[in-house]
Amino acid sequence: MSPIRLVTFDALYTLITLRYPVHVQYSQVFAPYVGVLQPEAIQMSFKEAWKVIEREDSSNPRGSEEKWRDIIRRTALGAGANQQALDVSLSEILPRLMERFSSKEGYKAFDDAIPTIHRLNDELGVRTAVISNGDFRIRSALTSLGFPDTLNSIILSDVEGVEKPSPEIFMKALDAVNATISPKKYIQPAECLHVGDELVCDYKGATGAGFEALLLRRHGVEGERAHRGQDEDEDLIGVPVIHNLDAVVDVVRERPS
Repeated sequence: MSPIRLVTFDALYTLITLRYPVHVQYSQVFAPYVGVLQPEAIQMSFKEAWKVIEREDSSNPRGSEEKWRDIIRRTALGAGANQQALDVSLSEILPRLMERFSSKEGYKAFDDAIPTIHRLNDELGVRTAVISNGDFRIRSALTSLGFPDTLNSIILSDVEGVEKPSPEIFMKALDAVNATISPKKYIQPAECLHVGDELVCDYKGATGAGFEALLLRRHGVEGERAHRGQDEDEDLIGVPVIHNLDAVVDVVRERPS
């Protein structure tokens, strides 16, 4: 078995999680501008708005801010906001929500996330990176939450123009890390381990790129929030499943150096 020289992580529900559910945070931000909208109504409206925008963007992609302006507007209207009040205040609501979900105000780090990165870097000499199907706000949130500079690269689908599970985004992460080291010491895909919470995007995407992979399924409320509504008949036969990030260090340590 090859040594592990690079560990890549998914971001949301792997390293970080929402400080409060999205619909609760939207309700808090909407309230001063359009009055109190019920979080449950926002939750349903957000799902519908997301579906519509994803369908429209598949044929006519837009910039991140324009896309989110439309999602936020549709969400508020669908939850019962007064259209006139919303249109007057949307220019203030949009940056407020964008800022919240770019920082520790909207997210929190899992207790084992930053310590695991430090242990991999400092104790085992393993490089680390992030691969996320997210936009620029993920990078900002990780910085706000105090993730170390030793994260060698943060690869975002919104920037790269390709999403997990495409092998291409995994190779972009590897290329970015290899660009920082001597060609004689380039890391090979077989020396990479990806950790994430989604079977298709993370596990199958990574293994399709030649990486090894671990599927993270956290116990408790956070794990339930991440995977509520997923297919209960997922075929996990042969898939290595871990329940916390401490296990990543154990797996890497067991490999030859």
